[in-house]
Amino acid sequence: MKKVSILTKISLAIMLSFGVLFSANAQKTTGKDLAGSAGISDNYSTLVAALKAAGLADKASAEGPFTVFAPDNAAFEKLPDGTVATLLKPENKKTLSGILLYHVVQGAVMSSDLKNGQVITTVQGDKLTVRMKDGKVMLEDAKGGMSTVTVADIKATNGVVHSVDTVLMPSK
Repeated sequence: MKKVSILTKISLAIMLSFGVLFSANAQKTTGKDLAGSAGISDNYSTLVAALKAAGLADKASAEGPFTVFAPDNAAFEKLPDGTVATLLKPENKKTLSGILLYHVVQGAVMSSDLKNGQVITTVQGDKLTVRMKDGKVMLEDAKGGMSTVTVADIKATNGVVHSVDTVLMPSK
């Protein structure tokens, strides 16, 4: 039961963070919690569709704090042809949920908190490795893929959002 409760909170944080991301892009703070964000950006329509398919879109509140690494539409377009369509099928709900929850860590982690070589555990249970290159924060996923933080440190009252340019893939 505790696991479902945490997944519920985190899934809402993921979904609602994208409105936070773009409503706050200029000021880098929202003054609202992740759940209070109303505007969902069109740049995250694939992610929103994935959240709905995974059954994570209609969850209740997210207490936080959480840090969300939010892949945009271009990140999903980098996946091999047919991957998104396959993941959106009902029989792949568990796999899709795992991928989405791999983009969330507990705590409010600012980009300045991340150090080269640091290993962080996602709420999905797998690890990400932080890499720093040319002043940019990058994340290495469990399969060796790299994702760059394109917009960092968007603060909500109960967490932080970082936009990323590549979908992170867990080991399982």
